[in-house]
Amino acid sequence: MVSARNSELDSVVELAYIPVGQVPVDRYPKVFMAASLTLPKSRQRLILAILMLCSLLIWLENTVLSTTLETLADPVHGLGADPGQLQWATGAYTLVFATLMFTAGALGDSFGHRNVLAVGLVIFGGASIWAAYAGDASQLIAARAAMGVGAALIMPANFAILLWTFTGPGRATAIAISSTSTGVGMAAGPVLAGLLLSNFWWGSVFLVNVPIVVLTLAGVVLLVPNFRSPTVRPLDPAGILLSISGLAALTYGLIRAGQVDDWSRWDVWAPIAVGVVLLAAFVVVELRAKAPSFDPRMLAQRMFGGGNASMALLLFSVAAVTFYNAFYMQGALGYSPMKAGLANVPTAVGAVVGAPLGARLVSRWSLRPVAVPSITVAAFSFGAVGFLDLDTPLVWIEILLLVQGLSVGMVLAPVTGALLSSLPLEQSGAGSAVTNTARQAGSVIGIAVGGTIMSIAYRGAIEPSLSDVPKAHQDSARVSAEQARHVAATLDRPALAEAADRAFIHAMHVGAVWITLIALVATAVLLIALPAAGKRKSPTPEPDHEEARSTEPRSAARTEGALVVENE
Repeated sequence: MVSARNSELDSVVELAYIPVGQVPVDRYPKVFMAASLTLPKSRQRLILAILMLCSLLIWLENTVLSTTLETLADPVHGLGADPGQLQWATGAYTLVFATLMFTAGALGDSFGHRNVLAVGLVIFGGASIWAAYAGDASQLIAARAAMGVGAALIMPANFAILLWTFTGPGRATAIAISSTSTGVGMAAGPVLAGLLLSNFWWGSVFLVNVPIVVLTLAGVVLLVPNFRSPTVRPLDPAGILLSISGLAALTYGLIRAGQVDDWSRWDVWAPIAVGVVLLAAFVVVELRAKAPSFDPRMLAQRMFGGGNASMALLLFSVAAVTFYNAFYMQGALGYSPMKAGLANVPTAVGAVVGAPLGARLVSRWSLRPVAVPSITVAAFSFGAVGFLDLDTPLVWIEILLLVQGLSVGMVLAPVTGALLSSLPLEQSGAGSAVTNTARQAGSVIGIAVGGTIMSIAYRGAIEPSLSDVPKAHQDSARVSAEQARHVAATLDRPALAEAADRAFIHAMHVGAVWITLIALVATAVLLIALPAAGKRKSPTPEPDHEEARSTEPRSAARTEGALVVENE
């Protein structure tokens, strides 16, 4: 519905997810028409380009750090970070991102999605500068958490603006084009990080975000209308506090177990127990809320709940394998950052090819016969990491990475579309919040558990090689293979460096077994959750606002959205 108080395009566009009859006419006394705001095609294309840059920024940040972990662990060229600190540097971003996304959507409804997007970009850019000049691992972790705040504000606003800039058949095309930024970010991130690390210091991988932020912010301010809902969704401070503190406590306990190599210590089991209790309290609070930002009731649906649980477990496995891979290529194999970045390209290529291929096969055969074999192949490809060694030819590593990316892409994209399509249209926003939060939480815990398994297994494997190492250096060598190699170089003991490499390979093999088991559980859950062929629920049709322009609505209940154009 449109009420035009001013014909200028630089106006506030308010979106209401309410029927026509519920629009407060006393506030908007103009005549309402069943139509969406129409922007010129040229402006739509520019907005799409801006939104793709926003998405590219998020995906670059997700991938550049994996290439930088080995350098950050170096005591000379990096920060000398131990595995636990690197787990936090990776997980802090994802943890904050996961728990603030559904709140960011409510902020967009209240203050305008363009405003929230602009604030998110400013926070992301400022935190990137902070991360680049962090003096120690603690500062880097804090900066990464701040970047997670910015990303959480960017992502929901980005998607909301996309949905209301494009309508009808053009919307599907815009979403498809926008999704290519994911593949570009996945492919470019490791290569860009490798190029920067080969020529500059490690902080350059964060500074590269700044010019992208400046360009995108200028485009947002100049071109993007400020979509906002007159129906304000309440914020959820209790849910935010409980979800962040619960995930943080659980993650701390899991990472601490790897640092002390003892699950019986109170500083290991107590945070884990507190985290579980806080997350349980979060679920209870959301169940009792009149308008929950994260609705646990949706997870009770067999397909939606089981599918999301499966995808969370899959991303648990992906995060853990990616964490191992960073240390394997640059540490154990001795690849330069540039070579390691290029070696990771097949993963991105596989994911980019796998997503549309999976969608095409699903349209021909249905979801279950495509998704279940794909996730099974992904699980066994994670297990194949257990066969990688110090002398494995690069070609075999590349083939394995390609299979991993292809299989994950073939299951993740089609299942995501099917899960959201299984919900009524009015629940799509809440469903998207549940889906994204569950997957990001799976990634956070995957990094924590995967890194902890690696640390415990490494310590057990390196211990016999430390008997003749001076006691002053033994503790450093126990921390990680990176620290052990530094000790070996300091003491001129190449045998210790070789022992550290072998201990890391052993730890990676142990981790691969556990990761594969988790991925197989994800396979079983997905098999149970998805309906058999021929029993699929037809997806909820996309409302065509182009058609709405030429058709008068027969009833208020048939109109899903309202647009109000108001001069700023």
